Amino acid sequence: MWRITEVCERTGLSPRTVRYYEEIGLLPDVRRHSSGRRVYGADELERLGFISRLKALGLSLAEIRDLNAVYAIGGSTQAMLRRLRDLLGVHLEDVDRRIGELGDLRGELSRYRGHVEERVVDVEETFASESAGLEKAPRRATNERMTG
Repeated sequence: MWRITEVCERTGLSPRTVRYYEEIGLLPDVRRHSSGRRVYGADELERLGFISRLKALGLSLAEIRDLNAVYAIGGSTQAMLRRLRDLLGVHLEDVDRRIGELGDLRGELSRYRGHVEERVVDVEETFASESAGLEKAPRRATNERMTG
């Protein structure tokens, strides 16, 4: 049995997050010590790891709650795993769509950067030729004043 600080060290979660997961039903039946402090066992630690993995895969807390409900109602790991498979399929489709959008965005950025690069070169060439013309003009004026 571990105290919340030990569980947080093992999971990387904050005490507030662990308490919140308990409050919204993702971590049911947390035992309490006689002093009233929460104590966590291997089951809670495993569940927190599972929740963290699902969050890292992009599932929302509502979706994770849904998985818990499927498990609680059906009492079956198989029913929960089928629902998880479906949710992961939806998330895969979303990731594929976003990858496509990012590919399109990358192409657009690359094209626009090329356009800007052409403009930079044009401006630099124009500036260089104007600078060369300006350097000569003042010298002529100075020379004319000296000879005039």
